[in-house]
Amino acid sequence: MEVDILTQKVIGCAIEVHKTLGPGLLESSYESCLIYELHQAGITAKSQVLLPINYKGVLIDAGYRLDILLPERLIIELKSVDKLAAIHTAQLITYLKLSGIKTGLLINFNEIKLMNGLKRVSL
Repeated sequence: MEVDILTQKVIGCAIEVHKTLGPGLLESSYESCLIYELHQAGITAKSQVLLPINYKGVLIDAGYRLDILLPERLIIELKSVDKLAAIHTAQLITYLKLSGIKTGLLINFNEIKLMNGLKRVSL
């Protein structure tokens, strides 16, 4: 599936979660519900995937975890914060570089309108 079509489907699933739950919950609640919606849409997704650092050829577990990974295709970083900040984008960019994946979605569920909390990042 082409990445643009895939991100549109993921955004649709996220909108469904937000429409059902609204803002104000913990990030983990949105993550669990988004995983459910993705699976219902036939999209293979994994949550809380370990992301080691490749340091001088050695893989080191530094405690990084991807909120949601669509293997080899897309990283989804979830937030439930007042407003997305530059550090959130930087975090996603770092995850993309470490994983070798080219596209990520940053989704902040703590918005009245979810589209105001969406950001697509590509390397």
